[in-house]
Amino acid sequence: MPRGASFALGAEDRRGMEDAGRHRILIGDDDPDLRALLADVLSEQGYQILQARTGNEVVRMVTTSPPDLLLLDLRLPDHDGLDLLRRFRDQEIKVPVIVITAHGSSTSAIQAIQLGAYDYILKPFELGDVVHRVRQFFEYQRLSAEVQKLRRLDTRELTERIIGNSAVMQEVYKLIGKVAQSDATVLITGETGTGKELVAETIHNFSAYRSGPLVKVNCAALPETLLESELFGHEKGSFTGALNQRKGRFELANRGTIFLDEVGEMSLNTQKKLLRVLQEKSFERVGGTTSIQVDCRVIAATNKNLLQEVAEGRFREDLYYRLNVVHIHLPPLRERKEDIPLLVEHFLHRYRAAPGAPPSRISEEAMELLLAHDWPGNVREMENTIERAVVLAQGGVITPEHLFLDPVRESRLVDLEQRVSRGDSLQEILADVERRTLKLALERTRQDLNRAARLLKIDLEDLERRLHVHGLQ
Repeated sequence: MPRGASFALGAEDRRGMEDAGRHRILIGDDDPDLRALLADVLSEQGYQILQARTGNEVVRMVTTSPPDLLLLDLRLPDHDGLDLLRRFRDQEIKVPVIVITAHGSSTSAIQAIQLGAYDYILKPFELGDVVHRVRQFFEYQRLSAEVQKLRRLDTRELTERIIGNSAVMQEVYKLIGKVAQSDATVLITGETGTGKELVAETIHNFSAYRSGPLVKVNCAALPETLLESELFGHEKGSFTGALNQRKGRFELANRGTIFLDEVGEMSLNTQKKLLRVLQEKSFERVGGTTSIQVDCRVIAATNKNLLQEVAEGRFREDLYYRLNVVHIHLPPLRERKEDIPLLVEHFLHRYRAAPGAPPSRISEEAMELLLAHDWPGNVREMENTIERAVVLAQGGVITPEHLFLDPVRESRLVDLEQRVSRGDSLQEILADVERRTLKLALERTRQDLNRAARLLKIDLEDLERRLHVHGLQ
């Protein structure tokens, strides 16, 4: 075997051959035996192979029909490989390069990488290692393209899924881009109405499982007995009413994604069975004895503090860590109010008064009310508010009189159960209630302090003092 190269390909090295046929690789080396050997091995992997024995041939082939990857020897009869890399860089010739040479040194390795080479391999080498690095390069290229595609998309191009350009949402987008192509289990947290299901859909659509189904399960909508059957299926006669065999959601999600919404509502018994699926990728149907293997991506979501649930014995700690491999937290709308105008525009376009009609417009005063509102129901509440306002304004200009911000929900101000579960102190909760009550009074009286004081049944001096304490002056 030329120059001490050896070859041993295992089963793992033969994965991905189906995609390899799309890629063209140019081998630039003056050793005909080594060129032939590399060509044979890479051809077996499904790659299309081109060969060049001189630097001039490499330049001609790269400039006329650029390959997807160039395997380049640093010592060619008419050119130094580093000079070729320098030429490609200076002339902005975009060709990925893996350098292969028998004359390596730390200096040449550093220079090759600095000049843009993707990788650097010394002879003698394992042919299996070369194949692995080639496939690793194309996988890296594919993942980079997916991430860049996601980052280029604006909110409209995300199929109108997630709306917002605030800094906190940009971080969410970046995290989605990083996690989508992995197999990691994802836990999405956030208050009700923040868009957890939309994030799950986006992850699925940009994942390797996107060609498979996205199966959704609302764990809070089903009692324990039905939830277990819904997730894992059941055999005929396994319980009263089981007249036929039925596949569960995990089985239906094979080669796709399963989204477990409100996973914090699962009973401990069902949590135990879910843990086994995550650990072993297998389960039995209710009443069955045959083990069923599944390959699916698991995404879970909850509006609960699962660590608090673990501490209080309502959620398994081992399951929490299995689900929380990657954590994406969606901020409430009150913490990203700069996104409100963009959300308003989005919903005005979605809920037109009639098909083909121009979107409604919103007055400055109405927008000020929307910006001042704390949105306890988050984006879902805003969507309902805008849809109702478009109907009331009959497609015209939306004014404050068309915005009926729910007084029942707004008077509640905070979700006390959630705040207590989160561990907030009584002082913190009462301060938040007072601050929001003051803001609400100012909104209702259009910032008239005398009217606001009368509405709250306190004197003007007391109101001004409280506004100062909460920074609302």
